[in-house]
Amino acid sequence: MNILLLGSGGREHAFAYQITQSPRCKQLYIAPGNAGTALVGENAPMAATDFPKIKEFCLSKQIALVVVGPEEPLVKGIVDFFAQDPALAAIPIVGPSQKGATLEGSKEFAKEFMQRHHIPTARYASFTKENLEQGLQFLQTMAPPYVLKADGLAAGKGVLILDNLEQAQAELKQMLLEEKFGAASQKVVIEEFLKGIELSCFVLTDGKSYRILPTAKDYKRIGEGDTGLNTGGMGAVSPVPFADEAFMKKIEDRIIIPTIEGIKKEQIHYRGFIFIGLIKVGNDPYVIEYNVRMGDPETEAVLPRIQTDLVDLLEAAAKGQLEGSSLSIDPRSATTVVLVSGGYPEDYQKGKVISGLQEQGESLVFHAGTSLKEGEVVTSGGRVLAITSLADNFKEALKKSYNRIEKISFEGMYYRKDIGKDLG
Repeated sequence: MNILLLGSGGREHAFAYQITQSPRCKQLYIAPGNAGTALVGENAPMAATDFPKIKEFCLSKQIALVVVGPEEPLVKGIVDFFAQDPALAAIPIVGPSQKGATLEGSKEFAKEFMQRHHIPTARYASFTKENLEQGLQFLQTMAPPYVLKADGLAAGKGVLILDNLEQAQAELKQMLLEEKFGAASQKVVIEEFLKGIELSCFVLTDGKSYRILPTAKDYKRIGEGDTGLNTGGMGAVSPVPFADEAFMKKIEDRIIIPTIEGIKKEQIHYRGFIFIGLIKVGNDPYVIEYNVRMGDPETEAVLPRIQTDLVDLLEAAAKGQLEGSSLSIDPRSATTVVLVSGGYPEDYQKGKVISGLQEQGESLVFHAGTSLKEGEVVTSGGRVLAITSLADNFKEALKKSYNRIEKISFEGMYYRKDIGKDLG
């Protein structure tokens, strides 16, 4: 079958790599893709949010399955766009409806959903500039550190964790009055800080049945020892060593099942991924946030561990036929280390030539922010490459990834050397 994958990051290269392992994939198109996806499929020069162009492309190329990588097309309603167009309605698409995507598109909607369905999460309240004074007072009732979240999409950067009350109040003013994170911070959710260790849980659902994919832990801060600014993610480890069978049972019973039941009760059309950002407090799981697609860079560590034909799984979810489908997972550990441009997540330069990509080895090199220029692969984003390795344990896998990184270089290249250090 011909498959269209939307997106251009490391997540999409990992999807493209895995999809093309399937004998059922005749031709994979990636829109817009990057220099890495061009190695496994054919890039299509159109934005993932250009719905009319996507329609034209699907019909001209006889696309039989659409896989949506990033959140933006989902929040903008691409699934509804397909469902409402007689020419597209028969094409299965992996992703939730616009209402379902609001679980990521609005932090407030997600928190209210959790409350309605008794899903454990932190205490919270949300504010706009109209009730800023109440927000400033609410902060005074909280114990530090103070967590401020832009309600809308802010590319993974709209969360502030601050120890000082005056600073938290100043940032709240900046977010609401000056729109520090653009339209995303016209509403701000203030929530209780939960102290514990984080992990990501991934679920594929057709809105009725579900399959739990491998867990992962990602590393958000730019600096070693989890210091400095938040990024889109500097590395990931899968599985999470502390998420044993008993803890996973708690996650399934208290969080996954009530989430799926909530989606059913509220009659939300949802055929895609649910990424549940969790925190382990003591021995109990709490939800930090929902995302409505796979995470990045966790995807680069999770997908290589899936041994089942990914196209079969995706098609079953998109057609509402997930019940009874099997999921086989590689018992080995996978680790991903992200190479970023100097200066990221603030200003950085693009167009730096990347060398060492031709070296053969066991590790998988997923492209994130790359493009082709005059026959050479150059940097085009903050996060440039994700290096994934598999081994019997995560420490061995990390050694492999770091060894592969030594053969790669580009001007200003930076990466964290402490991924997985907190896992023992």
